[in-house]
Amino acid sequence: MSEKDTISSALTRLVVYVIVAVIILGILNWIFHYFIPETVARYPPLRSLAMISDFAPYIFIIVSLAIGWMIISSIASLLYAMSEPKYGASTAAAIRSLVKILGLGGLFASVAGGVAGGATGVALGGFIGLVVGFATQQVLGQAVAGLFILLARPFKIGDNVDIAGESDVIIKDIGTMFTVVERKDSNTVLIPSTMIIGQKIVIRRKSQ
Repeated sequence: MSEKDTISSALTRLVVYVIVAVIILGILNWIFHYFIPETVARYPPLRSLAMISDFAPYIFIIVSLAIGWMIISSIASLLYAMSEPKYGASTAAAIRSLVKILGLGGLFASVAGGVAGGATGVALGGFIGLVVGFATQQVLGQAVAGLFILLARPFKIGDNVDIAGESDVIIKDIGTMFTVVERKDSNTVLIPSTMIIGQKIVIRRKSQ
């Protein structure tokens, strides 16, 4: 996806993907639940065609994951296009990355639950959601903390600050996962975003 997407182009792509998803899933449902059973019932020699139905769950999973990822990416691009003019490219990119991470976890959980079906599907979807959430909790924590920093803007690039145990350092870059600072000895330090949130920040001198 291009970072230069406009709101209209991102929204158009999202609508197109949703329509494509409805059409493709509808066609697959008709093929596996109506066309193949009726064809086999009318023409017994084509009984071997019913074997294709055995692969229906796998085909639905692959198609759902592919289309779901395209929809998630288009939503992320739309949010990027909406937030970039107000908050800047760095913050917009952080929002886009966070939406993709959360969307991917939700996609896996929902697809797994949908395939299993019923109470089993709900339990399986919830379990996978917990597994994905547990596996990515540190990354998500870093991303959310970095997003708060980018939105709140307690400091900016070029400021001289005391931050997260580092004294008299210069802010070189502010990212989703890390804030990059430079010490007086010219060493570069990457400070995790979670270490900054909730701690005291001293602004020694603001950049011009």
